[in-house]
Amino acid sequence: MTRSEHVDPIWWLAYLALGGVVGIFAGLLGVGGGGIMVPILTSLFALQGFPHDTLVHVALGTSLAAIVPTSLASLRAHHRRGGVVWPVVRSITPGILVGTFLGTFLASHVPTSGLAIFFACFMAFVSLQMLINLKPQPSRTLPGAWGVSGVGLGIGGISALVAIGGGSLTVPFLTWCNVSMRRAIGTSAAVGLPIALAGAIGYLINGWGEPGLPVGTLGFVYWPAVILMASVSFFTAPLGARLAHRLPVSALKRIFAFVLMALSVKMLFTVLSG
Repeated sequence: MTRSEHVDPIWWLAYLALGGVVGIFAGLLGVGGGGIMVPILTSLFALQGFPHDTLVHVALGTSLAAIVPTSLASLRAHHRRGGVVWPVVRSITPGILVGTFLGTFLASHVPTSGLAIFFACFMAFVSLQMLINLKPQPSRTLPGAWGVSGVGLGIGGISALVAIGGGSLTVPFLTWCNVSMRRAIGTSAAVGLPIALAGAIGYLINGWGEPGLPVGTLGFVYWPAVILMASVSFFTAPLGARLAHRLPVSALKRIFAFVLMALSVKMLFTVLSG
């Protein structure tokens, strides 16, 4: 049995803990959790001896698959509180599905180091965006259905490359169009579901038949991690959604920004020194 196939309970505990943290942030900030999952999974997979050439690909695919139930739980919680703008969700979803699915095909042809560098740069941008906390101009409104769908195409494509539920892009877009922060977070949680579904399917297809992947992997999705993380995040996401209506979200986003930057640096070190 190779190192990557060795079943050690410590990994299961790590996946369970990661799922709990991801669920809280998914509900609290309207993010799918990929910003946390991808760098941590990359490190865990490296320690388990996963093939270096597909290290980030498996982390991305696994993260998106795990985001599916997390997004479902989070959107249900926000919907019950009237926090989802459903006309926006309906308009943006077609673009989201196409952009995310096509994005996985691009990612499958990018080497691990390239994906890691792109991920780190994008998370640096997201962190800076959170720290600056830009305010929308009072005159801005949402574009028409075609405009929203076009935005969804871009959000989906980038989301596939960094395994985010779209919150890092959807929330700023909606707040810039004068949607309130809490409704933007709730709507982003709903948008995260089609992103996660299209992304997970895309990574599963693109990794199908890839040689050298560990037992438990289907395509670029490592299912033991998905099941363990999702089994916890499904229950902690509603808790995060409740906290979003009680806690100072702007202050929490600043803390989250520093966490993202630290994790991204750690991921770069893991991949580039491998």
